[in-house]
Amino acid sequence: METMNAWFDEAFTSVPVMAILRGFSPARTVELAHRGWDAGITCIEVPIQTPAAVAALVAVAEAATDRGMTVGAGTVVTTELVAIAHASGASFTVAPGFDPVVAQASVDAGMPHLPGVATGTDVQNAAAFGLGWVKAFPASVLGAAWFAAMKGPFPELRFVATGGMNARNAPDYLGAGADVVAVGSALEDDSQIELLTDLFVSR
Repeated sequence: METMNAWFDEAFTSVPVMAILRGFSPARTVELAHRGWDAGITCIEVPIQTPAAVAALVAVAEAATDRGMTVGAGTVVTTELVAIAHASGASFTVAPGFDPVVAQASVDAGMPHLPGVATGTDVQNAAAFGLGWVKAFPASVLGAAWFAAMKGPFPELRFVATGGMNARNAPDYLGAGADVVAVGSALEDDSQIELLTDLFVSR
């Protein structure tokens, strides 16, 4: 498990941002992935809730290989989706909640897993499983203060703020204790791309 945690440590070392590309065609997903990579974002997630989304993941995984990047599969909530993610070329998996069966299947397949958490119980269970990184979801509902509160009892855990995040509110969450923010539509907005780049430089 330490190796899996170290994977995220390295992935987020220089850039505290992950991009989520949901609901786009394969071509558009690849286009936005390149835009994210060009901006310095190294972690891209493609949720795989539909066959079309799986096709988008496959396309981005191929593009990522060409550029020496990696892409993850999101909304991985079953062991079947773990298998699909692996077959599609995903390097890591993300889920909206914590299911130890799904987490173990992902780890067994060689893919670090980032589970969703929203309560102290969620965080404690993920930590007991051995996970060093968790996804706080939905972050905009939980609020920035949630991260400061959770850092007290769980100082060793690293948090990715997900849900309602953008380049404008990211500094508030990072300042409150989030280690990374996950943004979605920001990659379609030129002004947010610039703000994200400024965020990288400031850190």
